Amino acid sequence: MSEVSEPNHLTGGKYIYALAQSAAGRTYDICGIDKEAVHAICHGSVSAVVSNCGRQKIRPERAHLIAHKEVLRQLMLESTVLPMAFGTVADNLKAVRRMLSKSEATLREKLKYVEGKVEMGLRVVWDVPNIFEYFVGNHPDLRATRDQVLGGNRVPRQAEKIELGAMFERVMNEDREAHFATIEGVLAPVCVDLNRSRSPKLNEVVKLSCLVKRDRQKELEDAVFAAARQFDNNFIFDFNGPWAPHNFVEMDLQLNPRKAIAIPC
Repeated sequence: MSEVSEPNHLTGGKYIYALAQSAAGRTYDICGIDKEAVHAICHGSVSAVVSNCGRQKIRPERAHLIAHKEVLRQLMLESTVLPMAFGTVADNLKAVRRMLSKSEATLREKLKYVEGKVEMGLRVVWDVPNIFEYFVGNHPDLRATRDQVLGGNRVPRQAEKIELGAMFERVMNEDREAHFATIEGVLAPVCVDLNRSRSPKLNEVVKLSCLVKRDRQKELEDAVFAAARQFDNNFIFDFNGPWAPHNFVEMDLQLNPRKAIAIPC
């Protein structure tokens, strides 16, 4: 990292990677989108980490996604930042400063909340050949209804199939809630906050984002192993991170005229 003079031109787009505490006059020894130099644009106590960008839209190509993630990874080695969604481009330097000026107090508050913390992810899935048959084998009521609707040589009515599907979904969600309570009971004492996805995929038991202090990451890892030991081989625990805290700060920012953005996305 080195000291440079902050760009003083107001023309040309700015690709924004993250928001951070003020870092006036700083550039980073990393390249961003299109291998442009990464630097900070500051206002008061907050700053935006950006690189020059000659396009209004950045396609989610592999090279661009890798560059975006690498900048965030490098930033996290030094401090805690508020990550911006991929593809966030400001019209010019003036637009970035206007956004920072209007949102300084709120950004300062949000940065204080996540300071010294990282996000870890946990995804638990049912690892079974057939998820419906797995539940049929573990829930006698569901099995009895399945046999009644689909058994024998009779052709089931549409209403019966809908009822069976609704019962399957209800039983699955009840199991999800029970399993989440078990996992939460082990992880919550270690975490500052937990954020649970409310749109699980079919075989997902739970998908969690965990906000944890940097110096407690090993404790959280141990807690995940402790939780996993309470489940049999039909479950897989995928623990990942650390990441910038994407899922623990929500706010709308007015970046370009008539275009509001939310962080994180």
